[in-house]
Amino acid sequence: MRSGSPRSAWLLHCRRVQIMAENSALTPTTGSTSLADSSIFDSKVTETSKENLFIGSTSYVEEEMPQIETRVILVQEARKQEELIKALKEIKVPFVKMESVEELKSLDSPEFENVFIVTDFQDSVFNELYKTDCRVIGPPVVLNCAQKGEPLPFSCRPLYCTSMMNLVLCFTGFRKKEELVRLVTLVHHMGGVIRKDFNSKVTHLVANCTQGEKFRIAVSLGTPIMKPEWIYKAWERRNEQDFCASFDEFRNEFKVPPFQDCILSFLGFSDEEKTNMEEMTEMQGGNYLPVGDERCTHLIVEENIVKELPFEPSKKLYVVKQEWFWGSIQMDARAGETMYLYEKANTPELKKSVSLLSLNTPNSNRKRRRLKETLAQLSRETDMSPFPPRKRPSAEHSLSIGSLLDISNTPESSINYGETPKSCTKSSKNSTPVPSKQSARWQVARELYQTESNYVNILATIIQLFQVPLEEEGQRGGPILAPEEIKTIFGSIPDIFDVHTKIKDDLEDLIVNWDESKSIGDIFLKYSKDLVKTYPPFVNFFEMSKETIIKCEKQKPRFHAFLKINQAKPECGRQSLVELLIRPVQRLPSVALLLNDLKKHTAEENPDKSTLEKAIGSLKEVMTHINEDKRKTEAQKQIFDVVYEVDGCPANLLSSHRSLVQRVETVSLGEHPCDRGEQVTLFLFNDCLEIARKRHKVIGTFRSPHGQTRPPASLKHIHLMPLSQIKKVLDIRETEDCHNAFALLVRPPTEQANVLLSFQMTSEELPKENWLKMLCRHVANTICKADAENLIYTADPESFEVNTKDMDSTLSRASRAIKKTSKKVTRAFSFSKTPKRALRRALMTSQSSVEGRSPSSNDKHVMSRLSSTSSLAGIPSPSLVSLPSFFERRSHTLSRSTTHLI
Repeated sequence: MRSGSPRSAWLLHCRRVQIMAENSALTPTTGSTSLADSSIFDSKVTETSKENLFIGSTSYVEEEMPQIETRVILVQEARKQEELIKALKEIKVPFVKMESVEELKSLDSPEFENVFIVTDFQDSVFNELYKTDCRVIGPPVVLNCAQKGEPLPFSCRPLYCTSMMNLVLCFTGFRKKEELVRLVTLVHHMGGVIRKDFNSKVTHLVANCTQGEKFRIAVSLGTPIMKPEWIYKAWERRNEQDFCASFDEFRNEFKVPPFQDCILSFLGFSDEEKTNMEEMTEMQGGNYLPVGDERCTHLIVEENIVKELPFEPSKKLYVVKQEWFWGSIQMDARAGETMYLYEKANTPELKKSVSLLSLNTPNSNRKRRRLKETLAQLSRETDMSPFPPRKRPSAEHSLSIGSLLDISNTPESSINYGETPKSCTKSSKNSTPVPSKQSARWQVARELYQTESNYVNILATIIQLFQVPLEEEGQRGGPILAPEEIKTIFGSIPDIFDVHTKIKDDLEDLIVNWDESKSIGDIFLKYSKDLVKTYPPFVNFFEMSKETIIKCEKQKPRFHAFLKINQAKPECGRQSLVELLIRPVQRLPSVALLLNDLKKHTAEENPDKSTLEKAIGSLKEVMTHINEDKRKTEAQKQIFDVVYEVDGCPANLLSSHRSLVQRVETVSLGEHPCDRGEQVTLFLFNDCLEIARKRHKVIGTFRSPHGQTRPPASLKHIHLMPLSQIKKVLDIRETEDCHNAFALLVRPPTEQANVLLSFQMTSEELPKENWLKMLCRHVANTICKADAENLIYTADPESFEVNTKDMDSTLSRASRAIKKTSKKVTRAFSFSKTPKRALRRALMTSQSSVEGRSPSSNDKHVMSRLSSTSSLAGIPSPSLVSLPSFFERRSHTLSRSTTHLI
């Protein structure tokens, strides 16, 4: 007997009627049973099919009957739609027209299975057909089948359209039974399936609140959480043939925002941060009120600033860290509060401080000795080790200046980068043989390795914290950025990381097995081709990468939240992604400077001398290739202005990779870099610090190569100091005798002496705190460290004998004038230097009075220096000089075992 016989068809029809009757009994007017799984119908239909096959296989003796044919009946308005009639002809389905329900009995025939097409699923005709268990579909179903060339689908329930076909929905938070029944009915009319309990097969959760077990499971699984309006709006578009409710563009309009039903308040944030977070709160569906308002549901706390709450929170108020706020935005759903609860910090107070190191005693010798010991301690704590520092045995039991001012314990030394970067898990060799007498060449080589190791760690941070999570598949709430945006931002960072990991490993082997004859230049020559290949694609498009980050951060709240969360981690040292990504732009010029230092301290007979020259040349080729189209005219103009303003400014200040950051007006508080009370201008560049004092006598004007007359130089060059020589930045506490003061502890890399330079800021536009942070950030960039804040230390003025008392008094100014006069008199009666200088000046004067003279060699040098100013950018930039001779003139007055106070 064929499966399509009248007997089997009749049994199938009867079984369908039985299933509908059973299920009608399953769904009475109770709220809980209205969410009965749609899968019940599917399973019973499947059982029916199996039963019919069994009957058909065993009832082979029964007489065969004609096959039942499907027939479409166009009801009322449907019979007037020409497009619908045309579609039925295309799929070759017979149809008849019905004007009223009274014709229903006359159309009943055992030879046909009737399918009724109704345009309105809410009128009386539809209700009558539904009560009699007729098979009802809507016109969009027929049109869709005709478009795809498929037969009409079978559905136990009335099916108007297929816009929710293959979607499995679950509901939570609905208290009104009528609303829930209405939503379930509409989902069924659009082909969707309902699950009473939430499981992995659910594709969407329709939520009326942001709490409950189903909501938390949906957040953890990344299941889209929708508003009820999603179903209503999809039903409004039921007649659109190509519409699907799961389209991202449509669905995203009705996703439940992270802060729906939330009223937030913010504590411990700056005005700018608070305004930004309040705007984000409104964008994400929430509201905000002032701290302490009883209507608030959440209090967001900046845990790094707030140590104690200003009031006792109620039990209904969630007090959470800011990570909950940004994490919710990143996940595009309200995160669970229990993971981010704010806990009151119980940090013990410090028992000792820097001020306790200074004993109040009138004995000046004891003060001087105490100052030497303090600087010596700073010196010992500043020594860089090429390997992670070991913890001192006494660190757990005592607190001293070493623990307060220690910069070696940086986040980089304890970073765990996971599995992504290959060499991140490679451990350093901790048994470094230190030569008995550390040569200058070894010291520079060690600094080269240390900066290379720090640089590799920063690249690993960029990859592990930012790039890998953004590229990860299956992110909650969908991808944060598009693949092309990720490629634009990070470019060839992984390739740069691989190259520098190899360079770092080779340098580490060389440092561990140190020998003066070992070649460092060969290492960079070995990877020169890789550097040429990897750096230009990143550096040349760095501005585009920066613009992409800024644009995506403004336009995509989830990316903004992602940056906020990761940039707050200790691995980043509180630096932004843009600040971290600029490191590759700065690295090659920094390496070139270090190799220049290394060449300077390499003996002529050492075979590495010529190799280093080749390595420096190869690096310059790479930098030239990169920077040809990237020079910024305005930045170069600013540097030229500094050269013109500062008399005697070194020519090597002009460099394509250098830019002016900040200018600060100060007054010297010590004997160096110039006399106490001298007006000193500090020009902060991205890798060096130009120190200049105000000229006492300004003569003449300067004519630029372009013919424009510039004002005379108002400043006199004192010292051009690389930022790598700044070991510590001391923020001097405000006292009655000391205002707006700070100090720099500097040391050349080839000397064991430390120098303390103290200043008082006179600029009112720039706060001292901002200036010190800016200075430390660029020092950290120069030495490739991510923790710039660890370079700033607060100290009492008594500890370093720094004060600003009577700096502007008449007596103080008279004392400085007498001191200057004394120096002039001393120089006038000096038999060692003055006669030579006077004779030279007299000789030049007499020569200039002779007409038709040929220029002397000295004049030629001066003229060539002035005429070649416009081409100074092309001069090879040698290594920045160490502290000049004026720091060394008086170094013999102090013991070499202590820090020099010059």
